[in-house]
Amino acid sequence: MLLLVPHLFPSARLLEAAAQDLHLPALQSLLARGSRQSCPAAGVEAAVCEALGIARQQDWPLAPITLAADGGVASDAYWLRADPVHLKVMRDRIVLADSSALDLTRDEADALAKTIGDHFGAALNPRPLHPQRWYVRYPEGPQLNTTPLSLAVGCDIDPLLPQGPDAMRFRAELNELQMLLHEHPVNQAREARGALPVNSLWPWGGGRLPVACTTPVPLYADNVEALALGGFCNARVQALPAHPDTQAFAADGIMLLDALTRAGQVGDAYGWREALRELEQGWFVPLRGALRRLGPQGLRLLDPISGHALHLHPHDAWKFWRRSRSLISQLT
Repeated sequence: MLLLVPHLFPSARLLEAAAQDLHLPALQSLLARGSRQSCPAAGVEAAVCEALGIARQQDWPLAPITLAADGGVASDAYWLRADPVHLKVMRDRIVLADSSALDLTRDEADALAKTIGDHFGAALNPRPLHPQRWYVRYPEGPQLNTTPLSLAVGCDIDPLLPQGPDAMRFRAELNELQMLLHEHPVNQAREARGALPVNSLWPWGGGRLPVACTTPVPLYADNVEALALGGFCNARVQALPAHPDTQAFAADGIMLLDALTRAGQVGDAYGWREALRELEQGWFVPLRGALRRLGPQGLRLLDPISGHALHLHPHDAWKFWRRSRSLISQLT
């Protein structure tokens, strides 16, 4: 079993603010008894792709796969996600808020996308198949490497902007786009009612539709991208249960527990602390009780944002000599 828990190992600042005097016996026992490892800090999307056997192209090809899930036809073109975002200018950096924080309506998305397409033409003509998920089609794939949204939200965007031979063109278009959107009537109306304006797009997840694969393992998730990836690979996709069947821990499969994601992205110490308390009771307590019944391969617990992982085996249940330490020290 692969258990993905993004933001379980948060930044030092968030951990210090959130975990003072926080005692979670089950999680601390698991952290003490399991084997700490490293894993790629490439984002949730990359971790799910790897687990399902989807190969990386220049990017992990999220765009054509979620396009198909949203009712589009990918054919053999190169597709890039270009999701609406809000860039907040801070004193010394620019921080990204993704489309989940914008609550765009269908009419707003259509109006903004039409203005962008009319201005840029074929160079940047987004298709808002969903108000939060926009797509741009290119007959020939640009030489571009991008950063998934799961890694970019709440972060300084400067080091995360597109890289590669075509990156300067994309950056120039994004700068021009921000000026275009500044006075857009949709944004003026949004600001008037206190909503965040859409002042940029975030390009990511580019690629061509891969050859369909079959990975008949269960995938438990509520994340839209993960569900689309699982459906593409013919995984047995299921909603994340409110309470786990402990027998599932011993089986093959993927579980995405993203309860910590929003708080972790925005640095919400109270929200992260309370979400972790819920994970303790709902997931870590049952997992600790099921340690002895894990399969011979054990269970891998990954935080694909921080790059930290924990490998648990059945014999870890007997390692009573490995004493728990403070939660801050164990999540550092």
